[in-house]
Amino acid sequence: MRSILDQAPAGARVAVIRLRSMGDCILTTPALEILKRARPDLRVAVVVEERFAPLFEGNPDVYSILPPSANALREFRPRICLNLHGGPTSMALTLLSGARWRAGFDHFRPGMVYNVRIPTAQEILGVTRKVHTAEHLASAVFFLGVRQCEVPRAKLFAAPPPEGPPYAVLHPAATGIGKTWPAANFLRVAQFLQEEYGFQSIFIAGPGEDLSPFQQFRTLSGAPLSEVKSLISGASLFVGNDSGPAHMAAAFGIPVVVLFGNSDPVVWAPWRTRAETLVSLGAIEKITVGQAQAAIHRLRKQTA
Repeated sequence: MRSILDQAPAGARVAVIRLRSMGDCILTTPALEILKRARPDLRVAVVVEERFAPLFEGNPDVYSILPPSANALREFRPRICLNLHGGPTSMALTLLSGARWRAGFDHFRPGMVYNVRIPTAQEILGVTRKVHTAEHLASAVFFLGVRQCEVPRAKLFAAPPPEGPPYAVLHPAATGIGKTWPAANFLRVAQFLQEEYGFQSIFIAGPGEDLSPFQQFRTLSGAPLSEVKSLISGASLFVGNDSGPAHMAAAFGIPVVVLFGNSDPVVWAPWRTRAETLVSLGAIEKITVGQAQAAIHRLRKQTA
């Protein structure tokens, strides 16, 4: 049986719906690279909210970045619409896309929106283990007809940061209390980085996130994603909770220390970079500063 991609004509347009969040958007880029590597002729658009659009800017695998609007999607005239989100908004956009092939994972509901129902990543990859989010998203393009291959690192592009002394980026915020390491611990890590390695520590946060405990260090709060990308791309080290900026650092190949609370490191660990994942057996507060310092030591030995 011919695959969807085998049936797609030369130059076909493909819309990939990827609403929310930062980490999911970043971990979609390996699937886009795999797709374009297999079919360079395809014109691939990403449908994404404006706040996350900078994550796809400059990416040669992306022909166009579209807002989550049915009109914009229909004007693009996709032959294939691949929904990687699965919520009600993305479902409606898929239905209204006008695409000949409307693809989504089979567990997305309601399934009648999709005439290409994608099975689980485990079925596609032929494994029984948990899969990383990057593998899960890449499995969708494998199902469409791309030959299975190693899933590459995520891909981001940024302007180079200004030259200066080496620095570490620390992200002390997260989307939930159960994923947030105490501020006092981050402060001790920042002091350790200065004393042990001579790194300037720069604390970052998104809009509405509080950096007031860290004012003795340089901070960057609520900055445009383009500025955050640039800053992280030049870092010598990233330390933070399991959150979007950790995936950003991994995409740039920065050594990463990530602290996990109630999320699963098998599914959300930094993808294809030198990394140390510190996992709590209970509350995230049980991860000690000493454990974080030891993880940093191990990473620094790898880069020496």
